[in-house]
Amino acid sequence: MVKNIDAYNYDDIRPVNDDEVSAAIEELIACDGLETALRYVLPSLDWEALKAKLRLCKTKEQFKSSISYNLVLTVIKLTTTSLTISGGERISKNACTFISNHRDIVMDAALLNVLLYDIGHSMTQIAIGDNLLIYPWIRPVFRLNNSFFVKRNLSGREKLNASRKLSSYIHHTITETKESVWIAQREGRAKDSNDTTHTGVLKMLTMGGESDTLENLISLNIVPIAISYEYDPCDYLKAQEMQLKRDHPDFEKSRRDDLLNMEMGILKNKGRIHFTIANPINQKLKTIADQKNKNELITDVAAMIDEEIYKHYRFYPCNYAAFDLLNGGKRFAANYTENELIEFQEYVKKQLDKTEIPNKDEPFLRRKMLEMYSNPLKNHLKATGMI
Repeated sequence: MVKNIDAYNYDDIRPVNDDEVSAAIEELIACDGLETALRYVLPSLDWEALKAKLRLCKTKEQFKSSISYNLVLTVIKLTTTSLTISGGERISKNACTFISNHRDIVMDAALLNVLLYDIGHSMTQIAIGDNLLIYPWIRPVFRLNNSFFVKRNLSGREKLNASRKLSSYIHHTITETKESVWIAQREGRAKDSNDTTHTGVLKMLTMGGESDTLENLISLNIVPIAISYEYDPCDYLKAQEMQLKRDHPDFEKSRRDDLLNMEMGILKNKGRIHFTIANPINQKLKTIADQKNKNELITDVAAMIDEEIYKHYRFYPCNYAAFDLLNGGKRFAANYTENELIEFQEYVKKQLDKTEIPNKDEPFLRRKMLEMYSNPLKNHLKATGMI
């Protein structure tokens, strides 16, 4: 029997329950700014018709399949050349914890759920940082989309307690409500695309189980996912942030910065996108020696996830061109044409022209841009023994 989720006191982080959907939709409709935000994507939006359609949704599944799915499809048509998935046969019928590299604040999980739905799998619950709750309408949108919140900007005892509750909620979702979840391999995006699984994420995941560290991880049925965007609309913003942090070590992004990154990630060109469902790691976890201490074990598990992600990237001409431009050679010249090389160089220049910061360091910014597009290939080469 599935226990009542409210008994766990997850109310401050969980999605809505189905019996709360109607109230959440009324809350959403009443929020200032939602209509304006939607018109960025749908300029000809019939707001009254949408409100009527929203009110027809009585469950989260109806909201996701009739509202969110179609909205994400619209974004896909406007901002991508193609969206594909492979490795679906590796997903078991049991609920699992998808852990992926993190390219875009909103779109990573949104695209994954569309792809899973299209190949006949249930959409996942989604881990979302509460720092993204910038406007009142964002919270009910995320909760209706089956998102749960990761509390940020905590310290000391508050952070520890929040991590325990989050971990407990994820274990509850996997083992009792039998829903899959998605969580990024690290807090925040890897600005330079050097994707590494943070051990802190894995340590958090072990807190909520009922056994030892290894068994708690095994119970989560972890499945890595490699996400490959041809173009990252936020690349120049990420490069800009890296210079600001270099020049001002205490620099912190503002809420306005988060909003701009969200807008660019949703609305601007991403080219081709591919998701690869990599190999579940449970079989490897079961081979880990019992005598390892917790830190060693967590480090090994992070390396397992990283290797699966690195081996399953998909690459585009821009990745190969960036690698050669950064390293001053032509190792991958067969993987792009002269025109594609020129187009990529022009793309980098066009993106860097958008940066607006004091003491703009063009060589630094360009190098960071090239690293963003070449690091996945570099890590792939290392993981496959080619470098």
